[in-house]
Amino acid sequence: MNYFPWLTLIVVLPIFAGSFIFFLPHRGNKVISWYAIFISILELLLMTYIFCYHFQLNDPLNQLAEDYKWINFFYFYWRLGIDGLSIGPILLTGFITTLVTLAARPVTRDSRLFHFLMLAMYSGQIGSFASRDLLLFFIMWELELIPVYLLLSMWGGKKRLYSATKFILYTAGGSVFLLIGVLGIGLCGSNEPTLNFETLVNQSYPVVLEIIFYIGFLIAFAVKSPIIPLHTWLPDTHGEAHYSTCMLLAGILLKMGAYGLVRINMELLPHAHSIFSPWLILVGAIQIIYAALTSPGQRNVKKRIAYSSVSHMGFIIIGIGSITDTGLNGAVLQIISHGFIGAALFFLAGTSYDRMRLVYLDEMGGMAIPFPKIFTMFSILSMASLTLPGMSGFVAELIVFFGIITSRQYLLMPKILITFVMAIGMILTPIYLLSILRQMFYGYKLFNVPNSNFLDSGPRELFVSISILLPTIGIGIYPDFVLSLSVDKVEAIISNYFYR
Repeated sequence: MNYFPWLTLIVVLPIFAGSFIFFLPHRGNKVISWYAIFISILELLLMTYIFCYHFQLNDPLNQLAEDYKWINFFYFYWRLGIDGLSIGPILLTGFITTLVTLAARPVTRDSRLFHFLMLAMYSGQIGSFASRDLLLFFIMWELELIPVYLLLSMWGGKKRLYSATKFILYTAGGSVFLLIGVLGIGLCGSNEPTLNFETLVNQSYPVVLEIIFYIGFLIAFAVKSPIIPLHTWLPDTHGEAHYSTCMLLAGILLKMGAYGLVRINMELLPHAHSIFSPWLILVGAIQIIYAALTSPGQRNVKKRIAYSSVSHMGFIIIGIGSITDTGLNGAVLQIISHGFIGAALFFLAGTSYDRMRLVYLDEMGGMAIPFPKIFTMFSILSMASLTLPGMSGFVAELIVFFGIITSRQYLLMPKILITFVMAIGMILTPIYLLSILRQMFYGYKLFNVPNSNFLDSGPRELFVSISILLPTIGIGIYPDFVLSLSVDKVEAIISNYFYR
């Protein structure tokens, strides 16, 4: 047992230290942004230290567990713990958020509030990945929403209030279902209310009740990790948000939905999941095709990239629905991989917007000549997104393919059909990504843009994009680096299905 509360420290540190931002001098944006960068780097170093020295890789059980009674009256505990499933998203959160605080240096309006909201989101994200108590999970999930709403409505584009309102309506609507599911599971399980994940894993419910819970959680997570038809908030939100907010949304928020699907729907409700998994796979396949076909119709660069991330989330859903070791490992790997790639694409779209002040693709063109570095990075990361072998996206989607083909749950013909549809989706992906590249960077459109400073990306922007690029190549060449974290836990989850 280790008695130092490491997880409480990494959950509470960002929001606690972030609240001191308001005592910093009002006039020095540099001081404020350096303070935020310092906090997030400190947090990342802490996480890495805990991961290296206090986390056993080959142990599928809950580690670094903390359990404090919080509210006596309502059986409410402060329960934290990590296992192979949550360590990947937690490290991803640390990495992406550190780069986001670095990417948000140009924000000067109300920069204290901006950076405080960033750090508050940081706490909420780590808390929801590390919580081992359903109600605590719900509270951390909610802590995430308000900062995003404020970041959208204060630092967004022209239609920012519309998209922020749409975002809050969708996600708060999903959270209602989440809360109902959490309270239902907590109160229906046994004689006294229990919200502990460890005891709930071994609970069994009447099938009808389990299906009702499953549908509630599914709606909540389908809004967050957009599953069709609850995805329409995502393109609007991404189209209007400041690009640092976009990086957080694409890199981490969407992954919270997928994580919730695995953590709650798969682990706690296995019977209902085996009933619903064919529908999940069907929806995932439709989503891959639908988003890949909708993306070329968008004029806004960020909306195109947003639809591409909806399309990539389809692979995660298929991996979760396949109920095999391979498929679920592929889904976890795709969670990490798309977290990097999506964040990088939004960052590069945002930096080119900072230069040109253009959002619509049909007004752009010929940017490769003034901005060769941005062009190079954008090309490489688009290749990563369209599953070029040697990049992380390829490995993840290949493993999901293997998972669905080797699944014992389904007959041969449905598997062939689904694989065929996924393959069509992988053919459609290059079409929209390469057309973004063509419309932005190639051609001879001369710019009649007032006040555009034709500077290529500076050292800060190069540092951010290269430090996202390195892990994508690293995971693509040696995917075991991520898979070794989750493989034991995934095996434990899947064995639950076959030995019940």
